Amino acid sequence: MLHSMSTTVEPASERSAAEVNEEIRALWLRSGGTLTGEQREEYQRLVLEWAAAAQRRPARAA
Repeated sequence: MLHSMSTTVEPASERSAAEVNEEIRALWLRSGGTLTGEQREEYQRLVLEWAAAAQRRPARAA
């Protein structure tokens, strides 16, 4: 499921790292690989949210 670009900031605690990563991928897909200034800001916010979510739930070893 692809998410559209958010206009509101959801608290990081509500989404998993996987969900945020999905939104990051969708952003890159929509942009065609080149981000505008506004998209870069959204990307930076998403990366910070992803990092916080990843720290809360570390990946399991295989």
